[in-house]
Amino acid sequence: MIQLIVGKKGKGKTKCLLDKVNSEVKEVLGSVVYLDKSTKHMYELNNKVRLIDVPDFMIENAEEFIGFVSGIIAQDHDLQQMYLDSFLKIASLEGQDITPAIERLERLGEKFDVDFILSVSMDEHELPEAVRDKVHISL
Repeated sequence: MIQLIVGKKGKGKTKCLLDKVNSEVKEVLGSVVYLDKSTKHMYELNNKVRLIDVPDFMIENAEEFIGFVSGIIAQDHDLQQMYLDSFLKIASLEGQDITPAIERLERLGEKFDVDFILSVSMDEHELPEAVRDKVHISL
């Protein structure tokens, strides 16, 4: 399953994402991973959530990002949820069509039973038509 939290920069997407991960980590039985563009929110996350600072891994395009996510899934068979903050930035998708990346994440999620929750710095009406049905929160 893929859920999108959408809205322009500064609308509060990260706060929504942090609230969601911190409340859901108490309920999930498996592992939870939070991908971000920095470690700025480290102390706002429950200590059961694994924070990964994506820029440390020098990802240059969406294909490398999907490979990175696949590697995370491969190394943790108990992984249940992945939260992707600043999705456009960490996936190197700024100014590009996000549809293929979302579709690949969805296939990975279905195959390995992982839920993805993404914050996307776009208004809902700016999203490609193919992914609008995945909007969970629009700010």
